[in-house]
Amino acid sequence: MGNLKGRDLLSILDLSREDMEQIFHLAKNLKSEYYAGKKIHDYLKGKTVALFFEKPSTRTRISFEVGVYQLGGYPLYLNAQEMQLKRGETIADTARVLERYVDGIMARVYSHDTLVELAQHSSIPVINGLSDLEHPCQIIADYFTIIEKKGFRKLKVVYLGDGNNVANSLILAGAILGMNVVCSSPFQFMPPKKILDEANNLAKKYGGKVEIVEDPKEAVKGADVIYTDVWVSMGQEEEKELRKRVFPPYQVNKELVSLAKEDVIVMHCLPAHRGEEITDEVIDGPNSVVFDEAENRLHVQKAIMALLV
Repeated sequence: MGNLKGRDLLSILDLSREDMEQIFHLAKNLKSEYYAGKKIHDYLKGKTVALFFEKPSTRTRISFEVGVYQLGGYPLYLNAQEMQLKRGETIADTARVLERYVDGIMARVYSHDTLVELAQHSSIPVINGLSDLEHPCQIIADYFTIIEKKGFRKLKVVYLGDGNNVANSLILAGAILGMNVVCSSPFQFMPPKKILDEANNLAKKYGGKVEIVEDPKEAVKGADVIYTDVWVSMGQEEEKELRKRVFPPYQVNKELVSLAKEDVIVMHCLPAHRGEEITDEVIDGPNSVVFDEAENRLHVQKAIMALLV
C-alpha cells in the first residue's frame, strides 16, 4: 500500500491504471466492511485532514468529513471566506502554514491553479475535491460504480452535455481504464483540445478509444453507460440563456435512453437540475444508479485518503 503514500491527486493524470485498481480494491474492501458493521478504521489515526472550501458543497463536504472520521482521523473544515485569504494572504503562505498543522489537504476551489499552488508550497498530500479543470474523486467513484454494476471490461461510456471538469476527468479516466468513451456536446461546449489529445494518447496506450459524436442520438447507440451533468455550472451564470438554448437535445430522457442498450446504467454526479439535463422519469427510473454513485464517493474517497495521507 505504500506507493501512493504522500502523493498529490490534482488530476486523473496523476494516476496510472494500477493506481486506480489499487484504489478500487481498497474501496471495495472498505465498503464491504462498512456493510458488515465495521465503519471505523485507524488508517488516519492521530491525523488531521484540512477540508478547504472556496465553493459550496453537499456531497464533497459530507463524504470527506464523514470519511476522515471513519478512518479514525479529524476532519478540519476550512471555509475560504472565514480565513485570512479573504484579506489578502497568499495561497503559498496558507499552504506553508497548513503543512505545519495538518497531514493532508482536500481542496474544492474555483481555479485549478490554486490546487497546483497549494501542492507546490506544501509537502503534504493535496487532493482535488473539484476545480474548474477536473473532478477526479468524483470520477474515480463513478468508475468504481460502473465496475461494480458491469464488471471490469471494455464498456461504451457516453457523456452527454457540457464538456466541463467532470467530462474532462471522465474522458481521461476512461482512456486509462481502456473504455470506449464517447463525448457528445454542442461544438462550442466540447472539452478542451488539450484534454482530448491527452485522452487519445492514453487510449492508445491502454487499449481504449475516445470519440466525439455531436449528435446525441447517434452517440448513445449501444451505450453501456450514459452520464450527464448540469448545463450551467457555478461561475457560468452569464451563459445561462445560451446554454439553455443549445443543450435541450442532450437531455437524458426516456426516448434517448431507449436508444442505448436495454441494461444501460444512467449516471449523474449531482446536484441535478431535474427537467433540464435529466428527467424525473430517468433519474428515478430502473436504469439510474445515481444514488449508488453518490454513496460510493464516501467509500472511494476513504480509499484515496487511506492510500495517500
